[in-house]
Amino acid sequence: MPSSRSTRALAVALLAVLLGALLPAATAQAASRTVQGGRLDWGIKASFQSYVTGPIANGSWSLTGGAATVGGSQFRFHSATGSYDPDTGAFSSAFSGGVHFTGHKKADGSNELDLTISRPTIRISGGSGMLHADMVSKERGTGKVSSRSQVPLARLGLGGINMKGGSTPVALTNVPTTLTAEGASAFAGYYTEGTPLDPVSLSVDTKGPAAQPKPTAPDEKKDEGEKKDKDKAEKDKEKAGRFEDAAVDWGVRRTFREYVTGSIGQGKWTLADGAQDGGALFRFPQGKGTYDAKKETLDAEFSGSIRFTGAHDLDLKFAAVTVAVAKGEGTLSADVTSEGKTTKDVPIVTFEAEDFAPKNGLAALTEVPAALTAEGSKAFGSMYKAGTAMDPVSLAVAVDDKAELPALPDLGSEPTAAAEPTKKAAEEPSAAPAAASSDSGPGAGTWAAVGGGALLVLGAVAAFFVLRRRSAQPAPEAGADAAAPDSPQTS
Repeated sequence: MPSSRSTRALAVALLAVLLGALLPAATAQAASRTVQGGRLDWGIKASFQSYVTGPIANGSWSLTGGAATVGGSQFRFHSATGSYDPDTGAFSSAFSGGVHFTGHKKADGSNELDLTISRPTIRISGGSGMLHADMVSKERGTGKVSSRSQVPLARLGLGGINMKGGSTPVALTNVPTTLTAEGASAFAGYYTEGTPLDPVSLSVDTKGPAAQPKPTAPDEKKDEGEKKDKDKAEKDKEKAGRFEDAAVDWGVRRTFREYVTGSIGQGKWTLADGAQDGGALFRFPQGKGTYDAKKETLDAEFSGSIRFTGAHDLDLKFAAVTVAVAKGEGTLSADVTSEGKTTKDVPIVTFEAEDFAPKNGLAALTEVPAALTAEGSKAFGSMYKAGTAMDPVSLAVAVDDKAELPALPDLGSEPTAAAEPTKKAAEEPSAAPAAASSDSGPGAGTWAAVGGGALLVLGAVAAFFVLRRRSAQPAPEAGADAAAPDSPQTS
């Protein structure tokens, strides 16, 4: 029969083994993750949108910085950056893009209502959250313009949402928001503190800490640098007048996209041949041609095509996009296919190109105004007149092999399972913000292992006391029915 001392030693050893296996899984949760792309969908306030564009304000809104519209009344902000700690649930993510509202036009051409909301940021910590944003607005009555950075604009209603333990993507859906006092002031006094705003939805991708790069010996770096400089000089000689890469971004026209996918057009668009969808714009990449830095001229052709189809025999395709820049003006042309007939090299829009000199190896134009040509008007079946303002054009030409083209808006992965807000906090923790599995991130499987390990530890503790009690009691006589150590004793 084992002694009390040996029994206790056995139980302690068992506990040590189990805890040793369990603790690494638990401590692995503490590593903070980097937010590396995603989107935020927020309509700000639907009734405000209606007021701005209605008969009273008689105004409009426009998108900036690559923001887009989804579902008709929501604005999509893109390219999330920030951090997320699965252990504490702390979350911080900034998004790109903005919305500019104008209305109540005055006799001098200015607008009494002039409000821009951009760069929204979500910050969550300790069960509470806030939406911050950059805001530029005119005060009602006085017209005084104020510009404020990262105003705490709206409180998030996070009741019942457990932000701990998510992996990637981290997603929240229809989180209620209410206007803060600071937000009411920055909102030019159109609403008071506590006013409900539109709910917020977001989905962001996350990644674990990056591995440290292997250090390179100083001599190796020097030799490598000299070799690169030599190769670059040779390439420059071989490619005089040519460029490394280029892309042109153009959204065609926002209202046309909304018409195509709306209740009248009932259609869609399809990208092919390498064209990319950037949310509020389309990218035609892989530019080839010639660029003269001194004259600031460009003659380039790009890959990609886009086709719009829908009701009422809508079928319009743009392909073989080209861009020519000379004397401060640019022209975007394309092969146009409509009603089964293709017309080659149709000039669609013209745009401003005043400053097209390279800076740090990149010649770029960002969201420059574009106007429809007479030929472009015919391509649209005279839906728009010549001179109509179309979506702005962005153009980037890399004249140096080290220069990188601007990134498209990063919308992240589609959310797989989002945490839904509840009216009041549940007695048990709600589902984690994201249920997608990740090799490097803490997922449901990890927490299940932690729970199972805890049960094993409790079992080991129970076994220890069972063995201790058993060793302290006399052994039952042979033939007698011995009660289980922890079961109720019979009289």
